[in-house]
Amino acid sequence: MASNMNKKTERIAAIKDSRPYATAKYLRISPYKIRTVLALIRGKSVEEAEAILTYCNKGGSLEVKKVLMSAAANAEHNKGMDRGDLVVAEAFANGGPHLKRMQPVSKGRGHAILKRTSHVTVILDAKKV
Repeated sequence: MASNMNKKTERIAAIKDSRPYATAKYLRISPYKIRTVLALIRGKSVEEAEAILTYCNKGGSLEVKKVLMSAAANAEHNKGMDRGDLVVAEAFANGGPHLKRMQPVSKGRGHAILKRTSHVTVILDAKKV
């Protein structure tokens, strides 16, 4: 029994992604809005993505820039990678929990309002030469 668990642990360790990444959870902005910003930086170098996010006037660009800079710092500090060689390999936003609110309407009724949250992940990789 223990040998099977050890083999499983080894398989998981072999498959585990070793690329540097950063995650921001419970951002109070809809994932639909964040995904449009992430589409702008996917596949770009870190410097180019930072410049795009600095001058982007979309709502989630500041939050995405913070996650990007955190991922770059993780790559430099934890993995010893050079910032100039980093590329945004993956960037995605998953939905978080909804804050459920009510909007009062006529005849004592209420309509549900879902205030959405996001979990944003940016994964970097070294440039392919």
